[in-house]
Amino acid sequence: MSDLSSLPILPQSVVEYEGTTYALMNLEGERMLVVAGQTAGFVGTPHDQPSALLCSLLAENADTLRQRLPWLQPVTLGLRTSAGMGDRLGFATPGHIQAIQGTGVAPIFAQQSVRENTRTGRTPQQVLDDAMWGAFEMGWREAWGADADHLKTLADIDPFVEAGYTFYTIDPGDYVDDDADTAPLERLREKVSALPWDELETTMQDTQVRYLTTVDLDGRPLPFDAQALYSAVAKYGAAIAHTARMARRLRELMGTRPFELEMSVDETGTTTRLQEHFYIVSELKRLGVPLVSMAPRFVGRFEKGVDYIGSLDELQRNLAGHAAIMRHFGNSYKLSLHTGSDKFDVYPPAMRYTQGLVHLKTAGTSYLEALRLLATVETDLFREILTFARERYEEDRKTYHVSASLDKVPASDELTDEQLPSLLEQFDARQVLHVTFGSALDRFGAALERALVRHREEYYAFIKRHFVRHLEPLRLQ
Repeated sequence: MSDLSSLPILPQSVVEYEGTTYALMNLEGERMLVVAGQTAGFVGTPHDQPSALLCSLLAENADTLRQRLPWLQPVTLGLRTSAGMGDRLGFATPGHIQAIQGTGVAPIFAQQSVRENTRTGRTPQQVLDDAMWGAFEMGWREAWGADADHLKTLADIDPFVEAGYTFYTIDPGDYVDDDADTAPLERLREKVSALPWDELETTMQDTQVRYLTTVDLDGRPLPFDAQALYSAVAKYGAAIAHTARMARRLRELMGTRPFELEMSVDETGTTTRLQEHFYIVSELKRLGVPLVSMAPRFVGRFEKGVDYIGSLDELQRNLAGHAAIMRHFGNSYKLSLHTGSDKFDVYPPAMRYTQGLVHLKTAGTSYLEALRLLATVETDLFREILTFARERYEEDRKTYHVSASLDKVPASDELTDEQLPSLLEQFDARQVLHVTFGSALDRFGAALERALVRHREEYYAFIKRHFVRHLEPLRLQ
């Protein structure tokens, strides 16, 4: 091993591999890569010895490090219980790792949607690189994935493929016809006749032959009459066609590289009935779409940053039904819980009914933990963000399913410093702070980043404490 004792090395990051030593060092909160040995391909400044380089965490250095250390490349995770940990700031992965170690849950450290990237001003490559640097910092050598979340158009796919993502969440919500949920049969027939049947590679006549029956789900009947079938086809037919179109594009771009695909219809206006879940999965399989997970719209309300809203008894019955459909298809895919942050009432029954075939998605909750840190150690900055969030909420909430009331969120000047952290436990304040993240980062992003650099270890501790609550119910015994 090269002598790096004179440098402020993070010991858990040190790797000796094929004659070269790699490590991260800490310079007043900033991270630098140290390479001692074979330095070709890295961009940096020579250290005392000619064979050592001090390198900034640049994209080209991340790319070279991934080529040198293969466990830093994201991979497919299959049907393992898994959790996506969206990190809108690029600092949270070490805390995520501290929480997930030893649970047996497979992590997706890089997870960001096109909408989130637009609002944070980050690229798919930056998101993946930040997650990789976090994994390297913590000495993580197990499998991890990278999720291109909520892809809506063919053009959305390309930059994620180029960056090296392995998990692709197709969101065909713009093609879901929510009006079909309550339309009369005659209107449904009109809607069905307008579907892209050439892309679906079938006809409505053949569809009726396949589905006008009662499916046996472990002794639980799932009846398809004409109303249920026409409603499912009218509601989701175009979405299935679009998902197949997106899958074909993915295959073209990925070539021989393995990838996983999820279909998500959780951000639509109506609940996914069990017949509709059955129809969606059956049709995707018929069309050869490789499905690793499915995110239906469940009963009740999955709102941002807070626990499940609705009847838990009804939710459990709903989860049991969705899980029965999964078993009918040979447990060949996972049930995906979107807007999954802080849904502590949901995790145990989801795991129980699916026998661990769960993929959990979180995102905004890591941002809220950064704000919790500010409320504790950088109170002036937190007060500014709170005031700004209250101003932006009514506009920024328009693209989210949230129900917070602004009049229940106290103004900054009504609170003492000691009272500020308690806002992160209050329903309305959590949602107001959550959905305004894009606007807040536009205004305060640089200041927030500087604060996280000053308080990295404390932030990791906040993330770990919060994520243990998410991951312990998913723990594999």
